[in-house]
Amino acid sequence: MADLLEGTLPLNLVAIDIARYSNAVLIELSDGKRQRFRMTNSASDFDRLLSYLQALPGNCRVALEPTGDYHRPLAHRLLTAGHEVVSINSVAQARYREAMFNSWDKNDPKDAQIIQEMLKRGTYQRYVDPQIAGHHDLQELAKTYYQVSRARTKVQHSLINHSLPLYFPEMHRYWCTTRNEWFVRFLLEFPTPTHVRALDRESFVTAAWDLVGRKVNKRAKLEEIWETAGHTAALPHAPDCLAVETFRITLRRYQELNVLRAAIEARAEAELHDNATDFAHLKTLPGIGSVIAMTILAEAGDLRRFGHHRQFLKYCGFDLAKIQSGTQRGREQLSKRGNARLRLAFWMAGMAAVHMKENSFRSKYERYVHADPDDADLKRKALTAVAAKMARVAYSMIKRNQP
Repeated sequence: MADLLEGTLPLNLVAIDIARYSNAVLIELSDGKRQRFRMTNSASDFDRLLSYLQALPGNCRVALEPTGDYHRPLAHRLLTAGHEVVSINSVAQARYREAMFNSWDKNDPKDAQIIQEMLKRGTYQRYVDPQIAGHHDLQELAKTYYQVSRARTKVQHSLINHSLPLYFPEMHRYWCTTRNEWFVRFLLEFPTPTHVRALDRESFVTAAWDLVGRKVNKRAKLEEIWETAGHTAALPHAPDCLAVETFRITLRRYQELNVLRAAIEARAEAELHDNATDFAHLKTLPGIGSVIAMTILAEAGDLRRFGHHRQFLKYCGFDLAKIQSGTQRGREQLSKRGNARLRLAFWMAGMAAVHMKENSFRSKYERYVHADPDDADLKRKALTAVAAKMARVAYSMIKRNQP
């Protein structure tokens, strides 16, 4: 026993409060001495910090409070240098600050002190670097897809709610799905009823025939559009006016975002070829396609690192919490303290699954809403339960390596 204690290396505790431009650092050496300083988020200051830590006797445990993505370059340098890096939950730190100082007063040196106190008490989480763990590329691909989808949705809302009522309101009836590529192609060629009626019936059918793609009774649909354009509620626009040109700019932007989104989806399929087993297992679940499977693997990384499904549910924010004091008991509700992107992915998968053919997720949803199918609050609770179940099943499939 004495030999083990003598061989134990001293531990230096390093607390860093992360900000965009500079960080507050508080180091408590193994002999109890403390040192404070500030450092910028620059390569030279990173090198100086690493050189200082390497010169210290014993090991270093570094605690960071994640702030945006500003902490990731420094955390990566520390991990590759062989130091142990842990993360401090921002909400827990705020609660600890109020309990420790009985004040909401906040500044960077004080936050570094709180981080160090939490580090001493062991109230931290293991930090996982996406680049070292091997899912950084996939994570960036998923985030880019999310940003492209948001931009596309914004342009889509502009088309439906602003442009169509002004230029061609009768075309809204043909908007069936967000992946209607023919709809955009047609409006680029015929943005207003004036462009349609500039041709006679047969000439219009011939000109628009290839634009609308494969349709049941295509001629009847095109003739219907031509007839509708003769009596329209649209504003009168000259075919070559500036307003029509701006409408076409919006349509082209929407078309570009559609192409970009499809390219990212194809790239995701190719990127996940090396992780085909987990990817294929996830896609067997009702409601989970390529994009949602990519998001789950990108945000969660290797699901096998979680020892129990409850740990994964807590990481997603699907764990339940309630307030109880004396005889008063609050309602159980989601903590929502986990990864919001994972919750969104499983929520969207659950929404798709309950509308698919008979499956266990749909059965669970129907049991929940059986008492009052029209109750919106009950539907929300049912979808939440389905999303949590889907997260639990996804974890089990990957953990056991079987669909």
